[in-house]
Amino acid sequence: MTIQWFPGHMTRAKRQIEEKLKLIDVVFELLDARIPEASRNPMIDEIVGGKPRLILLNKADLADPVANAAWLAHYQALGHSALLIDSSTGTGVKEIAVRVQALLKEKTDRQIAKGLKPRPARALIVGIPNVGKSTLINKLAGRSAAMTGDKPGVTKGQQWIRTGGGLELLDTPGILWPKFEDADVGFRLAATGAIKEEVIHVDEVGCTLIRYLTDEYRDTLVERYGLATLPAELPDTASAAEVLADIGRRRGCLGSGGHVDYDKAAGVLLRDLRSGKLGRISLELPVIN
Repeated sequence: MTIQWFPGHMTRAKRQIEEKLKLIDVVFELLDARIPEASRNPMIDEIVGGKPRLILLNKADLADPVANAAWLAHYQALGHSALLIDSSTGTGVKEIAVRVQALLKEKTDRQIAKGLKPRPARALIVGIPNVGKSTLINKLAGRSAAMTGDKPGVTKGQQWIRTGGGLELLDTPGILWPKFEDADVGFRLAATGAIKEEVIHVDEVGCTLIRYLTDEYRDTLVERYGLATLPAELPDTASAAEVLADIGRRRGCLGSGGHVDYDKAAGVLLRDLRSGKLGRISLELPVIN
C-alpha cells in the first residue's frame, strides 16, 4: 500500500516548527498507542533535535493492554520518558505536568540558583494528523482552546495556549512524511484514520485489516460480526474479500441488485476499529532485538 500525501500546509508547518523551536523548553511527541512506530514521524527527530521530549501514547484506551505495556517498556529502554494517556477522558493527563518538571529539573534548578523565577514551561506538541493533539490541548487547558475533529487536517495553523498547570502550549498542524515506503505503515495509518479516506482504497484497507484480525484477534472478529465460519488463515486479498462480503451482507451493506458494497462494508469495519467497538486492538508490537 504505497501512499503519497504531503499537503502544502504540512510543508509550512515543518518550517514554522523549526522557526519556533528556540522558544521551546520541551517537546510533547503525541503517538497513537495502537500504532506507535507507524505514527512516529521520522522527520520529527530531525526537526526537534536534542530538545527534552516526552512521548505520549494517546488513545491507550483503544489499544491492547499487553501491547501498551510492551511499548512503554520499549521506549523506557531507549531512554525516553513515555506515558500512556487518553486525551478524551483525561486518563494520565495530570501526570504530564509531573513528567515535565522532571525533564526540566536541571534547567529550573539553574534558574533558581541564579535568583531567577522560572517562567511557565513552553511545550511544543507534535504528531501526525488525527492523533488527538487538539483534544489533549483542550484537556490540559480546561477549555475549548483548540479545534477538534474526527478527521485529519483540522488544525491548519499554530497557536499558543496557556494552561492552568504551569504550561504554555504550541499547537501545530499534523505532519505526515511525503511517502510511506513500508506498506505496513501505510495500512496502519489508513486503518486508524490518520489519512483522509479520499486518498486511499477503503476496501483494500478493510481486506488487509481482516487478514490481520484473523491472525491476531480471531475471536474478536467472529464475535463482533457473528461469522459462522472463518478460515484458519487468509492467504490473499481475495480470501479476505470473501469475509468482508460476509460482514457486508450481515450489516446490510448492499448495492443495486443485492450485491455487496465492499466500500460500505469496509467502512463499517474501520469505524468499529476506530471507535473501539471491535475491542482494544493494537496493530503493531515493538521489535525485540
